Amino acid sequence: MSWNPALDPHCPTGDDIDAIETVIVPRARDLGGFEVRRALPAPKRQMVGPFIFFDQMGPAEFLTGKGIDVRPHPHIGLATVTYLHKGAIHHRDSLGTDQWIRPGAVNLMVSGYGITHSERVDGEALKKRHSLLGIQTWVALSAGAEDGAASFRHAGKEELPLLEGEGKSVRVILGDVWGAHAPVETTSEMFYADALLEAGAAIPLPANQEDRGAYVLEGSVVVAGQEFDAGRMMVFRPGDHISLKAGSQGARVMLLGGATLEGPRHIWWNFVASSKERIEDAKEAWRRGDWEQGRFQLPPGDDADFIPLP
Repeated sequence: MSWNPALDPHCPTGDDIDAIETVIVPRARDLGGFEVRRALPAPKRQMVGPFIFFDQMGPAEFLTGKGIDVRPHPHIGLATVTYLHKGAIHHRDSLGTDQWIRPGAVNLMVSGYGITHSERVDGEALKKRHSLLGIQTWVALSAGAEDGAASFRHAGKEELPLLEGEGKSVRVILGDVWGAHAPVETTSEMFYADALLEAGAAIPLPANQEDRGAYVLEGSVVVAGQEFDAGRMMVFRPGDHISLKAGSQGARVMLLGGATLEGPRHIWWNFVASSKERIEDAKEAWRRGDWEQGRFQLPPGDDADFIPLP
C-alpha cells in the first residue's frame, strides 16, 4: 500500500465513514495587484494524490500596462500544471521554451533535478485592459522522477478531450478518466479535469482512482446532502462512490487526484523533495547563482533578473 495521509488507523469504519473526508477553505493571498487562493498544501491535507499545491489565480482585472510579472525562479521535484479560464500568461524556461498559454490549453513543466522559469504578461497584451482567472497546481514527482531530466509539454485546447452530455461539459486535462485519455504524459497515475455543470447536473468521480478531490470554482455543488459554494475543496475517502450535483446556479468544478506517492514530501519555497537534503542542495545551488556551469540556468530571453532565495 502506498503512503496516504488520509489513512489514519483511528479513522472510523463501516457506517461511520463520512462521504467527505476533508473540506479545505483556501487561504487568500495578495500578490500585488491580484489575489490567489491556496487550497494545497493545507493543515489537514498536504496532497490529493500527487497534487501538492493548488492555487486559484484571480479573478482579476488589470489596467493597461499592468499584469502578472513573476521573474525567473527555480523548481525541483515537481511538475507545474497551468490551466487558464480567462487571460493569457507568457511562459519562458531554462530549456528554451517560449510559450503563451491561453484558456482551455495546458502547460506541463516537469522540473526533475532542476529548472527555472518566468511567468509574465508582456508585449501587446500589456497595451490593453485584460483579465485573469486560472488554476496553477504542482504535482510532486515520484522517487524515480525527482532527479530526472526537466521537460516541457504544451497542449492546446483543441488537443484535450471534451466530453459532453446530460448537462455536462468536461475537459480532460491530464490522465485517463471516464474513458478519455489526455495527450500530455505524466510521471505517475493521476487525473485532472475541468467540469462545467448545468443546474442539477450530476457527475460521478472516477471510482478507480485511489485519491480524489474537487474544487468548486464557480457556483455550488451538493455532495451527500451538503452544499458547497465556490472556493471550497472537498477531499473524499478512497473507494467511496461519490457523485457531485450542481446547485441551482450551475457549477464549474476542478476534479483532481490519482495514486498516492510512495512516501511524504518536503516542500519549501519552490522546491519539493523526498528528503530535506535535496532541498538544502537546491537552496545552495540557487544561492550561488552559477548560471553557466551550475545546477540552474536562467531562461533565454529573460535572464536580466531573477527572484533571490528567501
